Amino acid sequence: MSTLETAPPETRPEKPRQTRLNDQAREIAEQFRQSSISQVLLVGAVRLIDVLGVALTAAGAYALLHDGALAAPWPYPVATLAAVVLTLIFAQAADAYHVVAFRVFGGQLGRMLGAWTLTFAGFAVVGSFLDFGGSVERRWLGLWFVLGALSFLISRLVLTALVRRWAADGRLGRKAVIVGGGEPAAELIRALESTPGNDVHICGVFDDRSNDRSPAIVAGYPKLGTVAELVEFGRVARIDLLIVTIPVSAAGRVREILKTLWVLPVDIRLSAHTDKLRYRPRAYSYVGAIPMVELAEKPIANWDFVIKRAFDLIVGTLALIALAPLMIATAIAIKLDSPGPVFFRQKRYGFNNEVIDVFKFRSLRHEMADPDAKTVVTKNDSRVTKVGRFIRKTSIDELPQLFNVLKGELSLVGPRPHAVNAHTSETLWNDVVDGYFARHKVKPGVTGWAQINGWRGEVDTSEKLKRRIDHDLYYIENWSILFDAMILIKTPFALAKTDNAY
Repeated sequence: MSTLETAPPETRPEKPRQTRLNDQAREIAEQFRQSSISQVLLVGAVRLIDVLGVALTAAGAYALLHDGALAAPWPYPVATLAAVVLTLIFAQAADAYHVVAFRVFGGQLGRMLGAWTLTFAGFAVVGSFLDFGGSVERRWLGLWFVLGALSFLISRLVLTALVRRWAADGRLGRKAVIVGGGEPAAELIRALESTPGNDVHICGVFDDRSNDRSPAIVAGYPKLGTVAELVEFGRVARIDLLIVTIPVSAAGRVREILKTLWVLPVDIRLSAHTDKLRYRPRAYSYVGAIPMVELAEKPIANWDFVIKRAFDLIVGTLALIALAPLMIATAIAIKLDSPGPVFFRQKRYGFNNEVIDVFKFRSLRHEMADPDAKTVVTKNDSRVTKVGRFIRKTSIDELPQLFNVLKGELSLVGPRPHAVNAHTSETLWNDVVDGYFARHKVKPGVTGWAQINGWRGEVDTSEKLKRRIDHDLYYIENWSILFDAMILIKTPFALAKTDNAY
């Protein structure tokens, strides 16, 4: 069951209200428009680069000593694997994989060279007991040590420059907004700023209360608007974290805030640092040393995001190659059937409610094209060409969206991207279903959970739309890479049912 199916009416997300940011909020939001660099991914990437550096310098040293040969006998790969493991262990023990350390070139290089030296000291100890030197050339070990040290020098020079630039741009760490002003917010901000290694960058404060109850400046940060305005600010500024400072005892007010903010693809935390209520330790997550109660999680984040993106690139590329003959034949058929371009671009909502251009094969007569989707295509629609009718029923018209997948605008699997003017009975879809924009918390997809369950084609009633949204939200809440694979496998069978597609 999805959130909308299980939640009682009084806790369901409310329809997003159209708000306009004030000039100060708009200016600050524009400053933070670039996406944040995930510290989890950054540390993981640095570890991977170190692994590659150790392995490649080992192979390079052997090749230099043996006229370019790369096929080394068994002791050499074993020694390389041992060096990879030991270097990572020693570097971790030396705190070399902390983002704070990445900002100081001398400190991080010293930590890595220390770990590298300890690794070779370990080789020396093992060699003294097991005649290691007789199995592996000492000159190879010496050259490998030098090349490895040079690789750490170069990688740390580049890393320091990148981290400093990202930090100056406000992209390193999580961009956060404080929800709720006054002294509780001020105490939280002071606690965050005094926490060593804190990765939270505060962009401002939002509060519904007037200035006489909630000051315009909180611990040096401006109050930028109301909670309703925060939705627009969060989308523009690509906020990562919302911290609510309202006491847990004010459950009604917290619930009302969640109704508004639930549609944003962010982590939402309730600060517990000043609350008199205390839960079991497992109930808390921590931002630095500050206890927080988790209210909502950002879907498909960090390594999940990397895995999904890699899946999209690999499978999307293979699908594009496999389907190339069908796509070429479709393009020829469209050109022969009616005058006009082969492809059609339509404005649709993408991730975080941003508008993207989605590619499709043209299925309508060129002179009757409807890029704004102001008129829904219906059964026996006179605008649809002969070829268009076939490719719409079989969903072949959607295949060019694989290019959107490779560009990173779409995913292979996700909620289908709806047209910006999509409507039912003259009512825009975001006004028909509560929490409609929550489906944009992840990238939209070429296919999705709703589509393989029969919810594709014309949406002429509010009930059809609600069922689609319910399936979209279920997908978001239960995502896994295996779930994506299962949906892709079932998609061809679902497309065979063309009752609602025309």
